[in-house]
Amino acid sequence: MPDAILTRRQFLRAGGLLGLGLTLAPTLAAAEIAATERLRVERTRFLMGTFVTMTVVNPSQDRAEEAIEAAFAEMERLRGILDRHRDDTPLSHLNRHGSLRDAPPELSFLVERALRTRDVAQGAFDPTVLPLVTLLKDRAGRAPGDPGPSRAEIREVLDLVDAGAVGLDSGTVRLGRQGMSLTLDGIAKGYIVDRASETLRRFGAADHLVNAGGDIRASGGPKPGRPWSVAVEDPERRGRYPSVILLREGAVATSGSYEAPIGPSGKLHHIVDPRTGGCPRQITSVSVAAPSAMEADALATALFVLPPGQALATADALPGRACLLISSSGAQARSRDWAAFEKA
Repeated sequence: MPDAILTRRQFLRAGGLLGLGLTLAPTLAAAEIAATERLRVERTRFLMGTFVTMTVVNPSQDRAEEAIEAAFAEMERLRGILDRHRDDTPLSHLNRHGSLRDAPPELSFLVERALRTRDVAQGAFDPTVLPLVTLLKDRAGRAPGDPGPSRAEIREVLDLVDAGAVGLDSGTVRLGRQGMSLTLDGIAKGYIVDRASETLRRFGAADHLVNAGGDIRASGGPKPGRPWSVAVEDPERRGRYPSVILLREGAVATSGSYEAPIGPSGKLHHIVDPRTGGCPRQITSVSVAAPSAMEADALATALFVLPPGQALATADALPGRACLLISSSGAQARSRDWAAFEKA
């Protein structure tokens, strides 16, 4: 394990943004570079509403930089398909019109995976939750005593949350009810990180790490025989790291209620239970280790919504996946296989 760790909080502080709870491996010392004849090249850009850092360790700086440029270009291309906040994307067209013919294969694939995650998570993950998220943002309490949307308003919008009404057929995506809309926010960032990682590998940069605001995909290691180290930070106790996992091939993502609070009361946040319309508050963060960032991203959101015991059981039922739950009191709960990632 490396002797020092550059925390994600330090990285975000340097960029003027405070946030989530994962940390990264350190920069190689000059003596290590000389000994291994490998250079560490790191580039950071602001994409998808967060800072994205790509770290490549390679004998050739030109190859590393070419690979990084290609990977950022791929992320931009996918953002032009999957970003619901832009009016010109296929996803936005689908939400406006309720159907999309000849959908880009990336969109169809991601919708299918989102629906599959819903089944695995017993309905705790649902890409049709966007009307609920929009309601909470539009009606969030503007003062600490304002409770936000009423239960009647939430019940009315819940009628539009039904992944079972989403149709996928021969390249066409359909929303079965008027007023339905999709968000892929809980899965798309991880998928885009995976595609960036694939691009880096295709351009000859096998040893790399991609960090997009806490969605992390690792390949190889920072030096021969050494994995990447990723530490999980307690969101309520900054500077405290209850776990460090080691990744050679795989991903980790963290979801938490501290990431995007809605309104001044602190009771509402961006993770919404699609079954009830409420914002879960039993835990403050869930970190998931999985083979892909797409899966880690989606499972972190889903397991945050589930009660802790059910979240742990769900992770235990998925071979090669594991989770760490942290509560506001600092209590921790690990799924059965989390320890294997700490010793990888």
